[in-house]
Formats: sequence, C-alpha cells, structure tokens
Amino acid sequence: MPGAHPADGPYAYPLLIKQILVTPLAHAADQEIVYRDRCRHTYRDMVARIGRLGSALSRLGVGHGDTVAVADWDTHRYLESYFAIPMLGAVLMTVNVRLSPEQIAYTIDHSEAGTLLINTEFLPILDAIRARLPKLKRIVLLADEPCDPAAAGAVGEYEALLAAADPRHVFPDFDENTRATTFYTTGTTGLPKGVFFSHRQLVLHTLGALGGLAAAPSGQNFHRGDVYMPITPMFHVHAWGLPYVATLLGVKQVYPGRYVPDALLALRRSEGVSFSHCVPTILQMLLQAPASAQTDLAGWKMVIGGSAFTAGLAAQAVARGMDVFSGYGMSETCPVLTLAQLQPAELELPPEQTVPARCRTGLPLPLVDLRIVDGNMDDVAHDDHAQGEVVVRAPWLTQGYFNNPEASAQLWEGGWLHTQDIGRIASGGSLQITDRIKDVIKSGGEWISSLEIETLISRHPAVAEVAVLGVPDARWGERPLPVVVLKADAGAVSAEDIIAYLRTQAESGRISRFAVPEQIRFVDSIDKTSVGKINKRQMRERYAGG
Repeated sequence: MPGAHPADGPYAYPLLIKQILVTPLAHAADQEIVYRDRCRHTYRDMVARIGRLGSALSRLGVGHGDTVAVADWDTHRYLESYFAIPMLGAVLMTVNVRLSPEQIAYTIDHSEAGTLLINTEFLPILDAIRARLPKLKRIVLLADEPCDPAAAGAVGEYEALLAAADPRHVFPDFDENTRATTFYTTGTTGLPKGVFFSHRQLVLHTLGALGGLAAAPSGQNFHRGDVYMPITPMFHVHAWGLPYVATLLGVKQVYPGRYVPDALLALRRSEGVSFSHCVPTILQMLLQAPASAQTDLAGWKMVIGGSAFTAGLAAQAVARGMDVFSGYGMSETCPVLTLAQLQPAELELPPEQTVPARCRTGLPLPLVDLRIVDGNMDDVAHDDHAQGEVVVRAPWLTQGYFNNPEASAQLWEGGWLHTQDIGRIASGGSLQITDRIKDVIKSGGEWISSLEIETLISRHPAVAEVAVLGVPDARWGERPLPVVVLKADAGAVSAEDIIAYLRTQAESGRISRFAVPEQIRFVDSIDKTSVGKINKRQMRERYAGG
C-alpha cells in the first residue's frame, strides 16, 4: 500500500486521499476497473499504477505544491490522476476541455500549472494556445493509440513513463489541509473562477456522500454490489466526487471515454452498469438514443443534478424502470449537499406517483447544515411555502476562489456559503429549490418561478425539452417566455396548445394565473453550457425581444 507510517508511537492518521485506497485494496483487490473495450485492471493493478504515476511525475520534477493539469476524457488514466497527483502533495487541476480555447488557456495559466497531461485528441487546441502558457514546463501525452511524444514537444507518453517507473513509490504523509485539487467554474458571466479543495475536504465529502447514499431504505442507494459508471465529466467537480466513493466501496468501475449515447448504453448492457449520475440533458439523450429501445434500463440507479430535474423527464425514465432521483450541490460545495431519496411511505406508492418526490431537491447529507434565509439572514418558516436563499455550512465547502479574494468574501458573506439559489423547506427537512436568484422572473411586483413553469410544461406529452426565461416587458417589467423543443413525433402543436394547457394548470392551482405566458418560442435545440446545463444567460440575450 502506498504510504509511509512512523515506526513508533501512535499514528495521527491525517485525512489524505491515499487513505481512500486502504479499504478496497484489503477486500476488493481483484475487482475490475474497465475503460471502454480497451483495457481492464484490478484494484491491485490500479494501486501499482498510481505508484508508477507518482514515481514518473517525481522523476520529471513534480514536487509538493506544484500544479499538474489533466486534459482527458473519462478514462482509467483520469482516475489514477485523481489519486497520484494529490498524493504527491501536488495539486490536480482538471481542464474543462469543452471551454473555448481562450478560456482553456486562461484556466491552465491562472492555475499556475507547470505540467500538463493531455489526450492527443486535444493537441490542436494546445498548439493554438501554447504561446499563452508561459508557466508550462512539460507535457505528457495520453493516448489510446501509438503516438510520437517528441513530435508534439512532450517529455513522454503516459504508459511508457509508467512502465519505466516504480510501482512501490512511497507517498509521504503531510498536512491534511494541503490543497489537493483545483478546477474552474463554468459560470455564464465573466472569467472562470478557480475552486479548490483540500485532502481533508475531499475525504470528508467522500464519507458524507457515502453515508447519504447508504441511508435510503430501498433503491436510490450505492453499495458494494453495484457497477459504477460516471456520466458526469471527470473535469467537473471531480465527477461529483463519486469516483472517490466508488473506489472506497471497491465496486467495479466502468469509464466510458467520450460520451456517445449508444456506446454508454452498450456498456450498460455488456458490463452490467447499475449506478450512474448525469445532468438532465444526458439522461434525455440516453432515453432518445436509437439503442435505447433495445436496452433494458430497469433498475439503473441514476443521480440527476446540475440543472432542474423536470417531472416530465423523470416520468419518462420511471416508465422505463429507471431508479432516478435528484442530487443537489454546486461547484463550490464539492459538490453534493442533498439527495432526493424516497422515504418508506413513498416506496409503497405506484412508481408514477413517486415522480414528484424524486424531483425534489431532497434531504441534506450528514454534516450538512443548510438554511433558508431572508435578506437579513434570518431563517424562514419550514412550511414548504416560505422562500429564501439557500445558505450552507459543511466541512467540505471550498474556502474561496483561487487568487480571487473579493469573490471569496462575497461567497462567504456572514460566515455562510451563499448558493444564490432560492428554495423552501418542508417540515420534514426536505429542500425544494424553486429558482436561481438571477433566474427568478419579477413580473408586476410578483415573483414567478421559472422552474415551476418548466416542470409543468415538461409534462405535456409533446414536449421534449423546455427552458423558461424572463424577458423584458414594457408593462410588467418581465414576463415568462418558455423556449420549447418538441418531440420528433409530436405532430402539429401550436403555442396556443401549450398556453391552454398551462391555463388548465393555473385553474387547478398549480401555478398562479399571472404566471401563464402569452407566447411560446419553439426551437430545434436549447443552448447549453460546457457541462450540459441550460445556459439561460445566453438564451436571455438571444430572445430578449420576446
């Protein structure tokens, strides 16, 4: 096992990422880690490869406090980097390869990365931005096929460097508050902001998420019998931190590379994948993919986060037998704060009647102190009606933004992390996010929730996807504008059909009559951010004229 323990006296056991490897190596050393149809390793192999990667990077000059950037698809190599780089005392910076070249250059340079591990598919981007990376000292190529490192100006190729390195490399102990990771938020305004986490925070988030996922009485859980496949990019908030949870459990792990819906479904079939997580856009792609009809989706547990999980999409998944449920958090919270697991009484309901519970934001994880507050930071009633901003404390929340003290102070104003989300809490403690502060529609003095309208429209049988925006209105200040993608087989559906449907919802009290829009915009696709979230800022600019 990597690590060095003192010979005499009690061991302080710092909360370091390397400690996550102790349990799976002890009880699941022969369990598999799979990368597509390319390779299979055991946990024993993975620990040896982590040692080799640590050895190779050390020989290249990477030391304590240095930053190593990684640009790759979701691979076994990325998982090894999740461990080896922080275990050296270095900082893992995960490159969002879906950003623009200018933003990629900014994030690598701002993070002060001196080493870059990069998939050969992204070399054209690197060629275009190389002159803007003065701090970058060395490049290592990641490749599925043979490549020529010298031709790319690299110091070596990943597998060749590992083959020549020491699998028994000793990873030392150090302060558990040492920074372990940095990545950059995908905000829709301004430059990306660097979010960072310590070893202690990542270990505690792993334990908190594991405890939350183990708490479900039936379903919506994650256990040693599962087969895990992430469908959230590993560059984004450590793939929601769940690869660390999967490793601690010692489960079979399947890494799909680049996301192609039919390929993901093929891995579901061939590897027996039973637990995943993704944004709603990916779930919709899976349900609509050509291979979906020939794939048994029953029992596939899937945490849905990143954007609001609409009842319409949840109903489609539940109808296919999927065990879908919401998870909530943000980049700054490592990220998981809450999970929408069914309670014992809800498990007795027919599946279609559980959809609202699965779409709630859910109950906080262990150690998460979550409040709904008004403008004076006073708590509002927990009656599932009174609304306020969600503020939170937990031992794994980022302490701030890298080299950005002003934004850090705003994030933690008053000693609580401000999520910028508006929500309400039921008497039993379950949270429901009702909107982002910036997305609330302020119309004629009344606040209208864009998420509530989206949820209702998503239930219309002709609707595939929907986003509701607040657009300027001369009389009311703002009015809601639903932007709708229809299903391919929807037939002739008019704006008045959707509006009439919403009027019936208003008559039954599900929304106020004032929230019913006057117009609908039909589109072929909805703008997304680099991680698949709906980009409402960009859409507001596009449809500002209504």
